[in-house]
Amino acid sequence: MSRSKLREKVFQLLFRIAFGSEEEYEEQAALFFADEEQETLTEKEQKQIQDKYDQILAHLDKIDAQINEKSVGWNVSRLGKVELAIMRLAVYEILFDDTIPGSVSINEAVELAKKYSTEKSSKFINGVLGTILRDKEAAE
Repeated sequence: MSRSKLREKVFQLLFRIAFGSEEEYEEQAALFFADEEQETLTEKEQKQIQDKYDQILAHLDKIDAQINEKSVGWNVSRLGKVELAIMRLAVYEILFDDTIPGSVSINEAVELAKKYSTEKSSKFINGVLGTILRDKEAAE
């Protein structure tokens, strides 16, 4: 499975948790992998998805703080669930995953937004993520 497809699966899992409480995160992950649509995932792919999901959850406060700070006039409680899941994934990759170039994370996030949301959303996501990446690069 390609990195893009694995990223999409992580997005789908993050989207699921947007409707529940923090106490339900683990249960939602179990339900996600039990879904017959995920039956084609190998154990290795499931582990990769679960590991990235766990890492995002471990950094969720910092990720959401960045989204709140950089999305002027918006915060995580006002964002659409699709946009929030996409941005959480991309912000994690930009800030905490040095194996993925920030520009790739942004491009993949924009593509997910085009597929699952609107053109307007993809532009908004691109702008917010671009600001986060520029600030990170300036600080290094």
